[in-house]
This record gives sequence, C-alpha cells and structure tokens, in this order.
Amino acid sequence: MANHNTDSTLSSFVSTHGESLALHDWPLSAGWPIRGVVLLVHGLGEHVGRYVHVADQLNQWGFSVRGYDQYGHGESAGLRGELPTDDKLLDDLATVIDDTRARMDDRLPLILLGHSMGGLVAAQLVSLKLRRVDALVLSSPAFDLGLSVMQKALMNSLYRIVPGARVGNGVEPRYLSHDLAMVDAYRADPLVHDRISARLAHFIDSAGAAVLKRAPRWKVPTLLLYAGQDMVVRPAGSHAFASAAPPEWVTAQAYPMHYHELFNELDSAPVFEVLREWLVQRFPPVALEHAGELP
Repeated sequence: MANHNTDSTLSSFVSTHGESLALHDWPLSAGWPIRGVVLLVHGLGEHVGRYVHVADQLNQWGFSVRGYDQYGHGESAGLRGELPTDDKLLDDLATVIDDTRARMDDRLPLILLGHSMGGLVAAQLVSLKLRRVDALVLSSPAFDLGLSVMQKALMNSLYRIVPGARVGNGVEPRYLSHDLAMVDAYRADPLVHDRISARLAHFIDSAGAAVLKRAPRWKVPTLLLYAGQDMVVRPAGSHAFASAAPPEWVTAQAYPMHYHELFNELDSAPVFEVLREWLVQRFPPVALEHAGELP
C-alpha cells in the first residue's frame, strides 16, 4: 500500500510584489505518519514540474512536498529570465516559506531542497537568516558560474546600464545529463526557456560569492550534492563551500562522473539513496491526524 499521492495540486499564489506564482503540492495520503515538509526550489530556465519524480521519492520516504515556479519561469508571472528587483527571488522564497509554515503543523520540520540557481537562492536566504528553516539540501548549487574577468566586466556594465536586457543563458542541454531521453524532454518542454537578464546574472554571481564568504559561520544542517563533470556551474564552488563550512553542519557528497542534474542522471540511484539516508536519519515520523492535508 502506498503512503504517497502521485498527483500534485496546482494553485496560484500572489507574491510580495503582486505577481502570481504557480505553486505545486504533493501531499501525503491522509493518515500516514509524516516526517516533514520539503520545499523544492528549481534552477534557471526550468520549472518545478520537472521534479515530479523527486517529489514522488520524497513522498515515499514520508515527506509532504511543495514547490513553485520562480518568477520569470514556468507558469509564474514575468518575462522569461527577467528579474524586476535584485532581491525578488529571495523575497518570493521568503513569502512561500511563510505561506507554507502557516499551513503546516508546528511540530514538523521544513526542509528546503534547491537545485542550481534554486540552491543558490535557498542558500542565500539561509545565510542571510531571512527565514528559519530546519535543514537545507543543495543539488549542484550555482555558487560559481566560472565567469572570466571579461565576462564579469560585461555583465556588470549591462547591470548598471540596462539591467533588464535579456540574452541566452548559455545552458547547453546536452551537458545536463548523460540520459539522452531526459535531454530530449528538456529541449521539447514548452515551459523551459533559455533567457537570463543582466540583473539575474548579477544576482547569481554576487550571491554565490556572498554565500561562500559566510560558509565558515554556517549553522543549518545541510546536505550538499554536486557533480564532478558539471559544465553548467563550476564544481569548484561547491568544493570551496564544503571546505570552508563547519563539518558538523555540512555533509558534502561529490559524484565525479555525473553531469549537472544529479536527480536526472542515468545513475541517479546513489544520489537518491544518500538523500534518503540523510533525511530519514534526521527526521523521524510524526503521527498527525490530518497529515494528508499538509502542503
């Protein structure tokens, strides 16, 4: 008998700036013990609908799951890849956290799981202590884009002069995963885009440096998963974070032969197993009468 619900519910959500964000919920079946709530934060150019299989695994392990399309992505408002203010993505995540906590039992932990740009947004929120979270999972976080001095100079000039200017984001789908079927699905997905604004690029670059600077003072339980063959972000950024952060707070696992999207790789089983062990060991099940009604 399954303890999870494979169907998600989609609802609209108004963010702090008045724009609508698309929210997806994957609740547990009613009456089953629940370990906590995981909030998914997706990466650049994609949408949370690409994480159905991740939500399904989390449900099977006893976690209720919620996710949302970030501004300028998926079914949410905004020009693709646009960022109207420097802190827009942080403000939106903080607001979704507030809404999620208002709907969940106080006895349950809230865990953020962010991939790539989403991992950076989640880590920056945690590092700035904008909201309380009980744990953090980072998948190939965008701590280091690997920009050259010339590229950074150009980006900073555009940010100052025309921050809304949008260009191609440079993501090569063939380097997301060794699974060619997944790559084909990414290319064919109508909700995937390849745009990035100067302001968004500046946010990613500056936030990555800021998180690395604060790593030695990290005090939130964190699982860091990163790919050794990542060609979208530099794995050196994750390595630097893991080296600087206190080991009692940060557990790091590298996958030397994997590409950027660890959960979509041909050999994703070891990734999911490490995630399962880390979560299950930390968060025991709690018997709640209405577990299935949680986000």
